Parts: sequence; structure tokens; C-alpha cells
Amino acid sequence: MAKVCQVTGKGVLTGNNVSHANNKTRRRWLPKPARAPLLGRFGNRWVKLKVSTNALRTIDKNGIDAVLADLRARGEKV
Repeated sequence: MAKVCQVTGKGVLTGNNVSHANNKTRRRWLPKPARAPLLGRFGNRWVKLKVSTNALRTIDKNGIDAVLADLRARGEKV
């Protein structure tokens, strides 16, 4: 299961750990997507999406129905 947010598309970022001696080792920053059950107002049904906390803020701002319409326009199965 990929660690990618369904709404924002945020995924894994990569970079370096840099020590005090300036040694560099590769590392990964993982997002924390969670399965969130969300209730659509017009559909009156529960939808489970894998979303990050940033996506939850987007859903609060725009509304779940606008986000679901955007996902359907992108061709994702919701």
C-alpha cells in the first residue's frame, strides 16, 4: 500500500541526514496518510479516503463534495 494521499497527492520525500562532521546518509520523510471515513452531504454515504492531515484541512475549507467532485474529474474511483 503506497503512502500517498488521495486528495493532495503528497508522497515520500527524500534527502540527507547531515551529521556534525558533515557526513551524509540518505533518508526518507514519510507522510502519515490515514484512512478517514467522511460523510458526503449530497451522496449521503460514507466514503473512506486515504488522506493526510493537510488534505483534511483542504476538505474542511472546500467541503467534501467539492473534493469528491475533483477526485472524480481526475478519474479516481471514489
